[in-house]
Amino acid sequence: MRTLLWLRRDLRIEDLPALGRAHDQAGGNAIVPLVVLDPGLLAGSPVRTRAYLAAVTAAQEAYDGALVVRTGRPETVVPQVAAEADAAGVHVSAETTPYGRRRDERVRDALGDIPLVATGSPYAVTPGRIRNGSGDPYKVFTPYSRAWRDHGWPRPAIVPAGLRLARTIESEDLPALPESAVAAPALGPAAALERWHAFLEEDVTDYADRRDRPDLDGTSRLSAHLKYGTIHPRTLLAALGRRRGAGAHTFVDELAWREFYADVLWHHPDSAWNDLRRQLAGMGYDDPDSDGDAAAALDAWRAGRTGYPFVDAGMRQLLAEGWMHNRLRMVTASFLVKHLHIWWPHGARHFLAHLIDGDLASNNHGWQWVAGTGTDAAPYFRIFNPITQGRKFDPDGRYIRRYVPELGHLEGAAIHEPWAAPAGLAGGYPEPIVEHRAARAEALARYGHARGRSFPDPAG
Repeated sequence: MRTLLWLRRDLRIEDLPALGRAHDQAGGNAIVPLVVLDPGLLAGSPVRTRAYLAAVTAAQEAYDGALVVRTGRPETVVPQVAAEADAAGVHVSAETTPYGRRRDERVRDALGDIPLVATGSPYAVTPGRIRNGSGDPYKVFTPYSRAWRDHGWPRPAIVPAGLRLARTIESEDLPALPESAVAAPALGPAAALERWHAFLEEDVTDYADRRDRPDLDGTSRLSAHLKYGTIHPRTLLAALGRRRGAGAHTFVDELAWREFYADVLWHHPDSAWNDLRRQLAGMGYDDPDSDGDAAAALDAWRAGRTGYPFVDAGMRQLLAEGWMHNRLRMVTASFLVKHLHIWWPHGARHFLAHLIDGDLASNNHGWQWVAGTGTDAAPYFRIFNPITQGRKFDPDGRYIRRYVPELGHLEGAAIHEPWAAPAGLAGGYPEPIVEHRAARAEALARYGHARGRSFPDPAG
C-alpha cells in the first residue's frame, strides 16, 4: 500500500520526520507527495502567495518531479487523492495555528478510516509540550526559553534509505504567479541551506552586535524559509550547538522567541486578533474605520509618509521588498499604536498583507509585545522615540537614504530631523504628522485612564 505525504509548512525533503514516518508505513512501497492549493489561502496576500508558489516550485525539484499538485478545499482534495493513490495513511507535520488545527480536524473527519498521522511540526519543540512546574503554559519568555533549552530537541531527521516516490496520479500545473510589486524570492531547500551556511560562516559571530542595525547586513534573512518550511529550525540548532559566543547564543534566543509565540497562540488561539492580556481593555484608541483623521494617519503610516524618516524608511522597505528589519518592525509598530493611537490589529493586518515571512504567531504577538497587551509585553509607557531610535541604530542615515530618496541631500545625522535642517524638506518630504512629545503625553494619558490612575511621564 502507498502512503500520502501532504506538505504544508514543510516544503523540503531534508529533516522532515513526517517523511520518515510515511516511509515506514509504506513498507518499501511508494510515497505520493502532495501539495493542496487552498483557494481560500491563495486569495490572501499576493506577496505571500507568490512566495509560497515559489517555495512549492522548489519543492517539486527537491522531490524529483514527483510532487502532486491539486487545487481545492483540503477536506475534499486530500481524501480524493488518498483514494486515487490507494493510500494506507496520510502523513503530515502537525499544524499549530488556529486555522490549521481546524482544517486538519475537517480533513481527519473526511478521511474516515484512513488515518491522518502527524509527526513533528514546524518547530524544534512542538507548541503545547513545555509547561511550568504547575503544569501551566509559560507566560513570560525568559523562563520559557530556559525550559525550552532544557527540554532539547532531536537531531535532524535524515532522508530514509531506499525512499521511493511516485507520481502515478494526475497533477495540475502550478498557477501563474499573482501580480505583485515585490518579486518572488529564491525560496527552496537549496536556497535556504545556501543562505544558512553563508550566515553561519560570515555573520553569526557578530550577530549580537549587528542584528539591531538596519544599515548593516547583520541578520540571517531566514525568516521566510522558516515560514514556508524550506528549512527546519532543528537544522539550524544542530549547527549552532557546536558554536560558542554571544552571536550564536543570541540567534538561538531569536529561534526561541519564534517558538514561544507559537506556544502562546497554541494555548490562546483567540489572541491571534484580540488582546491577550485584558488589563488595557479600557484603552481608548482612534478608530480609522469611523474617524477620518485616524484613517488619514493610518494611510500615511502605511505609505511611509509620517514625516519621521526612520519610521518611513521601514514602511517603505516593507512595500518595496516584502520584508522589514526587526528593529523597524518594533519602531513602526510603536509609532502606530502609541503616536497615532490606533489599535494594533490594524497594523498587524498591514504587515501580514505585505510581509513575505508573515507568520501569524510571531507577527501578531510581536505587535502585542509593543502594544503592551501581550505575554511578556513591553509596558505601555515604553514608547519608542522615532528620532533617537534612528540616531542610535542608523547613525549616519544610510538606511534611511536607501528608502527615502527625498532626503538624500542631507548629510550625516541631520537626516533624522529634516524639518530642523536648512532646506531639509526641499525634496518633497512631509512635515511630521504628529509632534513626538505631544503624542507621547497623549499615549500616557490614555494609558493612565485605562488603568484607572494618573501616570507620570518618565524621562525619555
